[in-house]
Amino acid sequence: MSAPAPAGERSGVGVSALDLFVEVLARAGDGSAAVDDFYDRLCEAICRLAHMRRAIIFRYDPARRRVGAVGAHGLELERFAEAHVSVESAPVTARALRDDRVLEVEGDLRDEIAPEFAALFDQPVRLVCAPMIAANRQIGVILADRLLSDPPTTDEERDLLWTLGKAAALASVAGIVATQVENARQLEHRIDMAREIHEGVIQRLFGVSMALDGGGDLPATARARCAHEVQVALSDLRAALKRPLGRTPRQTQTTLRAEVGRLARAYPELGISLETDGGKRVPANLEPLAQSVLSEAILNARRHARPSRVSVSVGRSDNAFVLEVVNDGVTRGHPHSPGIGLRLAALEALQSGGVLEFGKQGPGTWQVRLVVPCDE
Repeated sequence: MSAPAPAGERSGVGVSALDLFVEVLARAGDGSAAVDDFYDRLCEAICRLAHMRRAIIFRYDPARRRVGAVGAHGLELERFAEAHVSVESAPVTARALRDDRVLEVEGDLRDEIAPEFAALFDQPVRLVCAPMIAANRQIGVILADRLLSDPPTTDEERDLLWTLGKAAALASVAGIVATQVENARQLEHRIDMAREIHEGVIQRLFGVSMALDGGGDLPATARARCAHEVQVALSDLRAALKRPLGRTPRQTQTTLRAEVGRLARAYPELGISLETDGGKRVPANLEPLAQSVLSEAILNARRHARPSRVSVSVGRSDNAFVLEVVNDGVTRGHPHSPGIGLRLAALEALQSGGVLEFGKQGPGTWQVRLVVPCDE
């Protein structure tokens, strides 16, 4: 690799890259384009200014806990929708992220790219990988290529890609921080609700239990007082439960069926399969909740069990949507236990008017069951 560009040139490239980044971001938010097009437009700008043939951006999605393609130019983004992408898919990405620098490989890329992506490089090319790192977080990578007949990338072009990677990572971190702030606010609301229930409901019920546990007959006035206290406690509890109980599931760009297929390919050792009741589909408004429950159930099975088969079933029962995830990996002497994610998902279900149950179904099996009222 050539020596780095002088500081003055790097400064000029950085200013140009930031100007480009601001321009792309402004175009994505001024109503002329959807925010979802931001990474597509960034890839287009990268190809134009860095003289690349094609570009694609892969970014880690903390909500879905996987790496996905979020923008591309010169490539069909849809072909990566169901792909299980990791640093093993392109080892050069691991080196670029580890060293925090732009790397270039050229020629036959069969040893640098996973076999399922080999068709993208039917001829020798120059592949450039720019890391997206901010605040010591490895957010993703920018991959771009040009034909081998074209000249190698210059220091200025690599500096441009490195700076744009930093700017894109910073934008992603800002979004993550905003989400964490919102989660902290919701957690504070849940703590306040728990405090109100403790002070207004549990203390009343504790007093009633003390009165009922005393010796001797209970006078009529005392029974009436106990009944009144119970009614007040129930009223306070209903009022508290009308408040939002937990996080709101984020909208997704996929379906439960597609997510089951992706998880089955990502974790073949789990034996994940989908069963449907007469081809019933997940109601559109319940897709985020159903996918959240599915993700937590699979994660729970991987962490706390050793399943050979995970069955996912979708159906309807008495005007209610039902999702069940059952795994056969509960081993004797190592009881299966739910994680915090399932408990939070239960709050999401309550907020949608449903209920999430989880526990042992039979010898060696563990079931997660979501039931939510819905219109036919």
